[in-house]
Amino acid sequence: MGADVTREVSRPEGSDERYAVVAVAASAGGITALGVLLGALPVGFPVPVLVVQHLDPRHETVIAHVLGRGTRLPVKLAEAGELARPGTIYVAPPNRHLLVGAAGLLALSDSELVHFVRPSADLLFESAAGAYGPRAIACVLSGTGKDGSTGVTAVKSRGGTVIAQDPASAEFNGMPQAAVGTGVVDFVLPLEEIPAVIRGLVEPADR
Repeated sequence: MGADVTREVSRPEGSDERYAVVAVAASAGGITALGVLLGALPVGFPVPVLVVQHLDPRHETVIAHVLGRGTRLPVKLAEAGELARPGTIYVAPPNRHLLVGAAGLLALSDSELVHFVRPSADLLFESAAGAYGPRAIACVLSGTGKDGSTGVTAVKSRGGTVIAQDPASAEFNGMPQAAVGTGVVDFVLPLEEIPAVIRGLVEPADR
């Protein structure tokens, strides 16, 4: 299922293979989970963080403001055509798929719902796998449904790393359980342990 979480966290060797992006997905219960994860990331975090949180498209979102109050990193709604910069958190706008391409170029899409949702974690993860290959980290947090399970398989198939919140610790376990069920998850962790593992993967070894 997941890797033994007590083993040493390792990163790809060689500067060309250092992790370059963290993509995170959440749904029901996700705002709280995202707050814990993002709030533990330090100033100077060396890669961009891309977030899909399923939101009610009928209401103007304040998610960037809400998440921004609990983290030391800048948080913003993603905009089409901007470059994802290290140390910044980009959140998919309501009812728009968030995709990332070569060199971290962000795109938004109004294409059809995937697993009844838009934005879709699967599409974000698949695009990150295509753009970054083994340099991508995908993380699935609390949520209902199975969005993200296809995407984590794509990330793993390209050599990336997959993290899932321990379903037993998730407020809603559907999404993390579906991810774990794929058999490709590298780390299955209680929420509070995920930030340290992500930092161990992406931060320079001498930091």
